[in-house]
Amino acid sequence: MQRRREDLDKRLERLEQREQQLNKRQSRLDKQQNDLAKLESERMDELERIAQMTQDEAKGELLEAVEKDTRSDMARIIRQVEAEAREEADTRARDVISLAVQRLASEHVSEISVSVVSLPSDEMKGRIIGRAGRNIRSLEQATGVDIVVDDTPEAVTISSFDPVRREVAKRALEKLVKDGRIHPARIEKLVEDARKEVEHVIREEGERAAFETGSPGLHPEIIKLLGRLKFRTSYGQNMHAHAIETSHIAGMIAAELGADVATAKLGGLLHDLGKAIDHEVEGTHALLGADLAKRYGVPAKVVNCIASHHHEVEQECVEAYIVEAADAISGARPGARRESAETYIKRVRTLEEIASSFEGVEQSYALQAGREVRIIVRPEAVDDFSALKLARDIARKVEETMQYPGQIKVQVIRETRAVDYAK
Repeated sequence: MQRRREDLDKRLERLEQREQQLNKRQSRLDKQQNDLAKLESERMDELERIAQMTQDEAKGELLEAVEKDTRSDMARIIRQVEAEAREEADTRARDVISLAVQRLASEHVSEISVSVVSLPSDEMKGRIIGRAGRNIRSLEQATGVDIVVDDTPEAVTISSFDPVRREVAKRALEKLVKDGRIHPARIEKLVEDARKEVEHVIREEGERAAFETGSPGLHPEIIKLLGRLKFRTSYGQNMHAHAIETSHIAGMIAAELGADVATAKLGGLLHDLGKAIDHEVEGTHALLGADLAKRYGVPAKVVNCIASHHHEVEQECVEAYIVEAADAISGARPGARRESAETYIKRVRTLEEIASSFEGVEQSYALQAGREVRIIVRPEAVDDFSALKLARDIARKVEETMQYPGQIKVQVIRETRAVDYAK
């Protein structure tokens, strides 16, 4: 028992010695830790003195550099994803559009309304004018047009905003010239005959458009308005032929995409219906056409296709997007439309002004007859990520403020040049 107690005392003594050693070691560690903290503080003070900036300022610069690198990587990834998506979308779109155009065998001749009547001789001008101008006054009163007899050799010009009236006057004047008997009573008779002929042509052309596009059961007034498009042009493109072509293209695209073919074809046929009366009634042709279609019992989806093909109302169905695309394809194909030099110059100038109005833009150039605009930006003001955003913003503003056939490519160019001199 005595021995066990002695062993316990020895163990306690050894434990106390160990505890003392641990306390000494802990003290040395605490001293070393304090010395390290002091050295770290002195090192940071020295670094701040050398760098001439505080720790927070250095952290801010580091974060700014990291943000710039991240934005650069983000811009690169966005370009890569957009390029892949665009390539896949372009491939699919080319397949659908090429198939539609390949299946559509339409004429590529742009017809326009002729407003000049040829005469056999200049002596006929006096007979058209008549004694004290009675013949020409009777003709203008009966047809509602202006007849211009000027120095143009062997020709008379017919002027009117109404293409149907102009066609009636043209036919009546041709009959009068051929008949040779020109007096007020004869003028009234031939104008009435010409008006009946034009009404017959309008009805036939409207029925032909409905038959060719497979759109039976249309209201007679809709048929009549379709026929009136035969005498209406836009940028030199005949609107009757354009409506039929758009209907065929829309139907083919709808078939490829699994949409409602009948709705797409009817929407394409009637999308410019308002142009038959837009010179008589206030309002845009899209909304006028939609109101007419709704009044004469056209389905709601088709009405939306008509009203939304220029984004004046929201597009509510996939067929509306198809009709818009088909309209653009028909209007933008080579040789479909023409425009005057004044309109072209104004559009190009407006395009460059829109591009130059954005901050950071140094120069802008409209190319390819206004189908592309190239914007050169200042590299110190616009980085890679901002260049992507700038292209989108300019394209969106062009869409909102301009009217143009087809599409316009917006290309932002950011160039950095490093220059030095060897001395």
